[in-house]
Amino acid sequence: MVAQHLSQKYQDAVYRSVEEIQAEMISFLQDLVRIPTINPPGENYKAGAEFIGKTLHEFGYETHYIAANGLAENTPQHPRINVLGRLEGAKPRPCLHFNGHFDVVPAGDGWTMDPFAAHIRDGKLYGRGVSDQKAGIAASIFAVEAIRRAGIKLHGTVEQSGSVDEESGGFAGVAYLAKQGWIGQDKTDYVIITEPTNVDRVCLGHRGVYWFKITTHGRIAHGSMPHFGVSAIDHMADFLHDVTHGLKPVLATRKTAVPVEPAGSRFASININSVFGGQPEEGTQTPCVADRSGAIFDRRFLSEESFEEVRGEIYAMLESLQAKNPDFQYKVEDLMVVHPVHTDENCQLVTTISKNVEELFGKKPKLTASPGTYDQKHVVRIGSVAQCIAYGPGILNQAHLPDEYCLVEDVVSAAKIMALTAIDLLGADPA
Repeated sequence: MVAQHLSQKYQDAVYRSVEEIQAEMISFLQDLVRIPTINPPGENYKAGAEFIGKTLHEFGYETHYIAANGLAENTPQHPRINVLGRLEGAKPRPCLHFNGHFDVVPAGDGWTMDPFAAHIRDGKLYGRGVSDQKAGIAASIFAVEAIRRAGIKLHGTVEQSGSVDEESGGFAGVAYLAKQGWIGQDKTDYVIITEPTNVDRVCLGHRGVYWFKITTHGRIAHGSMPHFGVSAIDHMADFLHDVTHGLKPVLATRKTAVPVEPAGSRFASININSVFGGQPEEGTQTPCVADRSGAIFDRRFLSEESFEEVRGEIYAMLESLQAKNPDFQYKVEDLMVVHPVHTDENCQLVTTISKNVEELFGKKPKLTASPGTYDQKHVVRIGSVAQCIAYGPGILNQAHLPDEYCLVEDVVSAAKIMALTAIDLLGADPA
């Protein structure tokens, strides 16, 4: 194990080196924000990957462009292209992998400036995806470059990846990289996902997700004689009533011991994403009893809940309604299942980066977990890399908002912490 305090020997040199390349780092970030890598549908992914890859190549990385071949979402119109760079140290292991996703959600309404102009005002860099999470990509790439320019040679190996589709599950991004062996326990020792953690927090994992669709079926009849039909919408209304008045109050009593932030998300929850049924809202209506209705649900579950229990709870509610009404017919489709993940707070990666956060800010970082999921699920579940965290600049509650911004000073601070963490984990000598 590399000595935890090796970075103290190089701290002043690293801090100074990061500050010297600050303008270059922020210029890189501005240019990256100006590429509208919007998901959906997956616009400009090739341009985003090539922009990151060009810088990695210039900084000495062996660079690879990895298309998610074989996946339906990887189309000629919107190719899913990831980029990965490898910077060999004196030896291949240990290997520290920095990952950041460069897809961003649509800008939406409410902006007071161009969401892709990357303006800087009063120390804030504005733009869609700057906090979530292009600032993290800039910080990690320039953190390692600052080590090199400070004349320090790492013993171990660094990898940097820019991945796609995190906002829609990450299946063509980090999941694909892990399945193809680019990230895995046989080559990767530590993974830092550079999601926004307010720069002074370390995120250890996230809650579980169960997205599912329920369709209820009825029997069509004339709307003036509904007694001859069976309304699928009425059936869905019965289920929605039980969710709202039965399940939700029960979930509100289940609280995890995991430090999820914000604290209100430490409880189990369910959200109704959408409801549909009957005739289309647009166009001419005809008098018919609806023979089909449906809804999509987002159930967030805790480490203390098993997925089998979570799923079983939904089926029990449906079966109870069917027992009361034999005409109640339904179908359940699982859309996405993500199990909770939580990295050991006493592992080397967490204690090392926590020490470096404390060195810079004078206080221990808050160890948290995310209310939503991010690509740690794929690193842990597919890649089997146990030591994986999220750490990066950016303000978490800025994610997806109009006028999204990141503090420039936070990008600089994160780069300092990432650089010293790399030195601690990988070992170093003067070049």
